[in-house]
Amino acid sequence: MSTEIATQPDLWRQVSEGFAQYGGALPKAGQRVAAVGCGTSWFMAMAYAALREDLGQGETDAFAGSEFPAGRTYDAIVVISRSGTTTEVLELIRDTDLPTVAITATPDSPIFELADETILLEFADEQSVVQTRFATTTLALLRASLGEDLSKAAADAQTALTVDVDDLAKLEQVTYVGTRWTVGLAHEAALKQREAASAWTEAYPAMDYRHGPIAIAQAGRGVWIFGDAPAGLIEDVQATGATIVQHADLDPMASLVVAQRVAVAKSLALGLNPDQPRSLTRSVILD
Repeated sequence: MSTEIATQPDLWRQVSEGFAQYGGALPKAGQRVAAVGCGTSWFMAMAYAALREDLGQGETDAFAGSEFPAGRTYDAIVVISRSGTTTEVLELIRDTDLPTVAITATPDSPIFELADETILLEFADEQSVVQTRFATTTLALLRASLGEDLSKAAADAQTALTVDVDDLAKLEQVTYVGTRWTVGLAHEAALKQREAASAWTEAYPAMDYRHGPIAIAQAGRGVWIFGDAPAGLIEDVQATGATIVQHADLDPMASLVVAQRVAVAKSLALGLNPDQPRSLTRSVILD
């Protein structure tokens, strides 16, 4: 997992610079789009959907694979699946008549036969059960498709690899918050600690955090803010004694890289194997 985390800056540059070979399959500006995935892939879909709308590219919704609303009309469905074998995702593609674009890391997986278009990011595949680089490389590709320049994000990710995470890994509990597209990143950061270190984490939209979740904030715990903090939030968290974590000078995806490293550090400190978490497999395949 640590080795795969470290490759992310180069992979983001690779998909950004080579976007032309992938871009033709992805939705065009003005199209109404649904983005779908499970677990980590769902959180990347959430980030893409919010960012696409905020950049004026068109109405975009995000759904977990099992929760896609049957009968709703879209110009395209973007499906994210590292393995290309996730049951809920494959069933969705089989059941819909809408155009589908799949992004996967696994050649010759069933998703190739089912989706109308497939983008293969095999170079971003992982040996670890816990996803890191495939997810962020997919999001980097999707951001590039929206016209974003990923050069700063990649440079910031390189910086993120040097951030000291020892103290962050010692926090008893962390709640991750974001706004708009970084809400998906907050959910993904929380999932990394749960997967790799069996840790208690939570994630919320930043404005919603004060509507109950702040009750668990206290000294020895942390609130990790992706992107800009809503007015007054930092002061409210400081009053609880909790540690505020915010990388305001980094692209939010680079802050996610720091969170990935924290998950590994916490896992190792607990004597766990971050690459083979309990109860998890590379893909959820249901009978």
